[in-house]
Amino acid sequence: MKNAQFSRRHFIHQMGTAAIVIPGLTSLGLQSCGSKKDESTSESPSSTTTTTGSERKLGIALVGLGKYSEGELAPALEKTTNCRLAGIVTGSPDKADTWKKKYDLPDKNVYDYKNFDKIVDNPDIDIVYVVLPNSMHAEYTIRAAKAGKHVICEKPMAMNPEECQQMIDACKKANRQLSIGYRLHFEPHNREMMRLGQQEVFGKVNRIIAEDGQVQDDSTPWRLGGGIGGGGPLRDVGVYCLQGAIYTKGQIPIAVSAKLHPVTDPKKFSKVEEGVDFQLFFADGTTADCKASFNEKFNKLRAEAAKGWFELAPAYAYSGLKGKTSQGKMEIENVPQQAHQMDAFAECILKNQPTTVPGELGMRDVQLIEAIFEAARTGRKVSTKDVLQVMDKSALA
Repeated sequence: MKNAQFSRRHFIHQMGTAAIVIPGLTSLGLQSCGSKKDESTSESPSSTTTTTGSERKLGIALVGLGKYSEGELAPALEKTTNCRLAGIVTGSPDKADTWKKKYDLPDKNVYDYKNFDKIVDNPDIDIVYVVLPNSMHAEYTIRAAKAGKHVICEKPMAMNPEECQQMIDACKKANRQLSIGYRLHFEPHNREMMRLGQQEVFGKVNRIIAEDGQVQDDSTPWRLGGGIGGGGPLRDVGVYCLQGAIYTKGQIPIAVSAKLHPVTDPKKFSKVEEGVDFQLFFADGTTADCKASFNEKFNKLRAEAAKGWFELAPAYAYSGLKGKTSQGKMEIENVPQQAHQMDAFAECILKNQPTTVPGELGMRDVQLIEAIFEAARTGRKVSTKDVLQVMDKSALA
């Protein structure tokens, strides 16, 4: 079954992509479209009225019905206020039948990868959420924009900055919003790290430790470079470390260094790195020591400041996040992260305001990932002077 699924995806990947159009940047940072602290928990029910006062929830179509869509996004859409699951895109007829029955989806809102572009004629679908392997993000974001749909694209945004720019340009040309699936920007523990660091509550942040690792198996072979490829721990979990360090410090690094982990399993890690240690250097002398791995488990974000420290462990999980500071425990409830993320984007669309996690933020991180790979390859510190200077400052609002 896995081999058959891979062949299908390989076929999909050979389909055409969209052309490059005129580049540009969106405006950023309206707090109304970022996350706000509230009292809801993962058990909070949906409302029939959106936070904007509209009775209509925006319809989301999930493109790709893998583990993340099945286990996180679809259940989260049952807890959202401003949006709902309206459609699916899958190459598996069996999955299509299962999802239609489970979520009461009409046949007209179920697409495969060949007829995906017909979504342009479906008013039930306002937003397309691209939940495909990394190397397919650009193609389906561009096609969704051409079909007149707003887009959420999972992280990392794309394989290289050139693809990111094409995605941004396509959405601008179509006058549609593009958001990256950075759920932790709407998660209250991580937003508290943003606040504490950016507002220098414990004084200047001098050192950050950001680590994310998991023991990756072959249940999603593309993460190990199989099939269409595009995986590896730096792209998959390392982006959380990048994000965490930057939004805690409130600055973009001026340089990076990196070193790949020794390969302990040559067969498993024949196409992607096993792990990588990388360091971010900030203009004021602060450093961030980061680590990403597909063969070790760790999950931490820590900031050491002039007058204390604060940390999350675990920091990047879907639930069960815990935080503490040098003054005591963070008394913060866990929330349905993906529900908050999707609701925030839907609210931006309903209010015609920009998202705080736009395509430019995703492109910035892809540029940094490229710099880290270059640093690992050359053994030299690499300047990031050409990286987009885009920040999420919503925690300061």
